[in-house]
Amino acid sequence: MEYKDYYQLLGVKRDANQDEIKRSYRKLARKYHPDVSKEDDAEEKFKEVNEAYEVLKDPEKRAAYDQLGANWQQGQDFRPPPNWDQGFEFHGGGFTSADAADFSDFFESLFGRGGFSHGQSYGQQYGQSSTGHAGFRSQGKDSHSKVAIDLEDAYQGATHALTFRHSELGSDGRPHVKERTLKVRIPKGVQQGQQIRLSGQGSPGIGQGKPGDLYLEITFKPHTLYRVEGKDVYMDLPISPWEAALGASLTAPTPAGSVNLKIPPHSSTGKKLRLKGRGIPAKDPGDFYVVLQIALPPAETEAAKKAYRDFQQAMDFNPREKLGVSS
Repeated sequence: MEYKDYYQLLGVKRDANQDEIKRSYRKLARKYHPDVSKEDDAEEKFKEVNEAYEVLKDPEKRAAYDQLGANWQQGQDFRPPPNWDQGFEFHGGGFTSADAADFSDFFESLFGRGGFSHGQSYGQQYGQSSTGHAGFRSQGKDSHSKVAIDLEDAYQGATHALTFRHSELGSDGRPHVKERTLKVRIPKGVQQGQQIRLSGQGSPGIGQGKPGDLYLEITFKPHTLYRVEGKDVYMDLPISPWEAALGASLTAPTPAGSVNLKIPPHSSTGKKLRLKGRGIPAKDPGDFYVVLQIALPPAETEAAKKAYRDFQQAMDFNPREKLGVSS
């Protein structure tokens, strides 16, 4: 997937103010409009200009996009850094007249097809009534953010002080990132993709309107031992060849503490041992799966090499027998 430099597409500098961005967009939109332009690639250029403006016209999307930096090379295989938008508050903002379905994979990888437009309508945002007259009060917009937590938090619950970032337009017409810290309770049993609602922590209301709410989408940080699929948790467990062949009793870690395991004889790599109900806690909890991985001891000493040769002679074993070859 190709990285898109939205500033380059609109022909503006990275420190351009919002008025400069708007002027450049209008100029290019007129130039490449398919009903006007005679250039062969006008339709594609028009889509790119609209996509760039969709991001740069919105102070929140622009500030988040700016976090990626300006050092990506055109044409490279771009992938957003993990949790690149973690802790950044989005209030929506809607699309331009562009068709969201025409936006690129690059846009979708950053903002999704919805473009974070979870907020309220334009009229609600600025305190207008349904008839278009200014209202005395209007509830503030809801905001949305992603937070990455440790898997252990989902097992035990936790309370963390989390820092959130949001953008505001400064007097210079450019977005400036502001930070705030909130104490957030992570409930036991929370799952990936689930949302936590923080009442009254969204945008301030207009007049005497109530503030909106802040919705936190939960993601799990990468773990050195475990991986999560829904409510189920998986762990690869290394075992020795003799433990796999003869069976064994051993201890294995889980996010809820160590457990005793019985490895059945004749086990093979990839065999799953299911620990019912030891996945993410819930009314209907997930399961914990131990996936066996046979680890071979290194043959780095003469004694170890001799042990392997003795083992080879003692066993009449051809791992490629089913392939129809003899050696």
